[in-house]
Amino acid sequence: MTDSQQHTNVLTTIAWPYAIGLGLFALVRPIASITGLDDLVGRPLLPIVLTVAISLIWILAVGLSRVRRPFLTLVAAGATYALAATVMSVPLSLAITGELQGPLTNPFAVVSVLITNLIWGAAAGGIALLVQRMRRGGASSVER
Repeated sequence: MTDSQQHTNVLTTIAWPYAIGLGLFALVRPIASITGLDDLVGRPLLPIVLTVAISLIWILAVGLSRVRRPFLTLVAAGATYALAATVMSVPLSLAITGELQGPLTNPFAVVSVLITNLIWGAAAGGIALLVQRMRRGGASSVER
């Protein structure tokens, strides 16, 4: 099997409906900020609470499922969230402030957003993998 075939096979084992759905679900964080809910409830309390809640939902949704690649699925969810939040910042910043703001105004910010959310997905994915292993009695059939 060539490296290209192996790469393609790994991508096809990611539970894309979970990755995309959970990544888009995480948009509740920037939406809370945009709508002023963060200011109403309090910063940094609400962003922290939302991050923990989203992480728990990601972990439980994938960890309690039969997703074949929990780690990679949640890394993909982190990437989905990073991409969606970056894209969403364009029309929203233009509509709210009249000028482009957000990660796309700075290439380093785009990379930072992506790396941060890949790490978030990896952390949640690692925990979801452990949840799956514990549920299956440590079966080795689960992704390592």
